[in-house]
Amino acid sequence: MSLYAAFNTETGEVLGKTAERHTSAEFVAFLTDIVINQPRGKEIHVIADNLSAHKSKPVTDFLEAHPKVRLHFTPTYSSCLNQVELWFGQIERDVIARGVFTSVSDLKRKLMRYIRHYNKLPSSPCSRSATVCKVKPGAAPGEPAPTRPIR
Repeated sequence: MSLYAAFNTETGEVLGKTAERHTSAEFVAFLTDIVINQPRGKEIHVIADNLSAHKSKPVTDFLEAHPKVRLHFTPTYSSCLNQVELWFGQIERDVIARGVFTSVSDLKRKLMRYIRHYNKLPSSPCSRSATVCKVKPGAAPGEPAPTRPIR
């Protein structure tokens, strides 16, 4: 079983879908769901890993038919750059690692229930920040350096 998820960085909402396998056809079906659930004419940027199913001819054909949809690929071994991958870690901790599932359909049902519950929670647009430290000229070893957030 595969779980597809798209993270709307403007609203914090997650669009999720389960599939039997992670194939090109299933990925195109998920991209179609994303397009249907967005305002007409809106640019859609999808960040994906380098799985061959994401780069197949059916996907290329879909992208040619939907020029407002753009795929961006993370570098190999850099899934942490994809915000939805961080969300997958959360669903892993909250649902899968703690769960008891009587069947695959039970797992699917619980994953989708989690997504519906997640979307009802108050959320804000996605933002990431990091802190950069500057070394003060002449600072003594161990002296705290000033910091500034990067947005």
